[in-house]
Amino acid sequence: MIQIAVFSDVHGNLPALEVVLKDIEQRGISQRFCLGDLVDFAPWGNEVIEKIRSLNIPCLMGNHDERIAFDIPVVPLSKHSEEETTARFIAIDHSKKHITEPNKKFLSGLPFHLKLNYKTGKKHWNIQLVHSSLESNDTYLYESASDEVFTSMLKNADADLIVMGHTHLSFKKQFENNTWAVNCGSVGRSKEENRLASYLILTLDEEKITPEIIQLSYPIDETAHQIRESGIPDYYASFLENENVSIL
Repeated sequence: MIQIAVFSDVHGNLPALEVVLKDIEQRGISQRFCLGDLVDFAPWGNEVIEKIRSLNIPCLMGNHDERIAFDIPVVPLSKHSEEETTARFIAIDHSKKHITEPNKKFLSGLPFHLKLNYKTGKKHWNIQLVHSSLESNDTYLYESASDEVFTSMLKNADADLIVMGHTHLSFKKQFENNTWAVNCGSVGRSKEENRLASYLILTLDEEKITPEIIQLSYPIDETAHQIRESGIPDYYASFLENENVSIL
């Protein structure tokens, strides 16, 4: 039996990341992978990057990582309200000003995809890791998407299981021949009602893959307080506290 942990979308939330990493360690899981978006929306972007670097955790380049690494202009999104659009511009600008040059260089060198192969007994399992999809790190694929969307991705990747993040909403979808599409949710900016820090454990044996979504409490009140004490808009603190703030 082999176990691996996959997490995504930390978004500068160091307290949430530390809780997740501690839980993974206590479970004795040594294989850890991150699907990207280390920065933006909470004030510990540098600390999160340095934690990932110091632990040598393989990490993909999320769309926010790419934007900060290469100073890509922020474009308003039609799905956002005027309030969220303003907050988003300020929060991303905060990261562009505060993420150090060595950390931006680290983000610029992150891979776009990662393909894993594990052997258990006589069985080889192919696991495809992406931030959001095979073609893009900024595509929103929700559980409500048709099965064909995910089975096509699995076929194109020649994978038994594909793991993604980006939407901040976890799900598991199983298809024929024990193939799976899984979203591991978000560590630091969950859009789920409980706002808990989410990550994924994959258990591999010779017969099957078993995905399990883990959700953990962390000090949200303190995190929200620190957001309010930083130059990041209070909008994101209120969202973490689930105070009738919607982020799409």
